[in-house]
Amino acid sequence: MTFSDDDIVKLCKEHGLRLTGPRKVIMQVLAESEDHPDAVELHRRVTKISPGVALATVYRTLALLEEKGVLERHQFGDGRARFESADQEHHDHLINVETGDVIEFRSDEIERLQEEIARQHGFDIVSHKLEIYVKPRKKRRKKAT
Repeated sequence: MTFSDDDIVKLCKEHGLRLTGPRKVIMQVLAESEDHPDAVELHRRVTKISPGVALATVYRTLALLEEKGVLERHQFGDGRARFESADQEHHDHLINVETGDVIEFRSDEIERLQEEIARQHGFDIVSHKLEIYVKPRKKRRKKAT
């Protein structure tokens, strides 16, 4: 998600949102995020730019942006709600259970298989999310000869 100041103003107008100073900073930080920050991490980043922004303001803004369809909320099994832009091209997620890192990926083969499975059962896919929880492979030791 990449927003210029004009994009943020336009987005707020389109969704009937008042553009406050804190909201603008929050949206800018979200736009620059290459990961899926939760509210606490977002607040940490926002207060580096604007120290007076309260955590409650971040929570309210995230809820509002989600309600308006600007953001998508994810629960990746660690108890934290994380966010990303809702206007991204469809993708799936690998979640590293040891580090919490989230890797986005897209596979045409997986998409085709999902469509085929739905069709075999008499359905059309309306929406879906694929989250694969992973851990790094352990390196195997070579046997002594």
